[in-house]
Amino acid sequence: MAQAVTDNRAMNRFELAVGTQTVFANYRRNGQTLVISYVEAPPSLRGTGAAGRLMDGVVEAARAEGLKIVPLCSYAALWIRRNRHDDLLA
Repeated sequence: MAQAVTDNRAMNRFELAVGTQTVFANYRRNGQTLVISYVEAPPSLRGTGAAGRLMDGVVEAARAEGLKIVPLCSYAALWIRRNRHDDLLA
């Protein structure tokens, strides 16, 4: 069963637990905009698709809330473009 991406509003980050490790995307909300400042995956999870699964959840949350995304993080920006979610870019 796939793990769900959660919005940890207390820490301003989306999180995906993978085993005992967590992939996360730091953000700040600015009106109807979600500014993604940083995406981090532990070294052992890099290349496993964990960060991509996290971004799937971030995009899903943004769509559900009617938010646009400003990806300051280069990984987030590239992922959004490669996965054809340009319509969410602010």
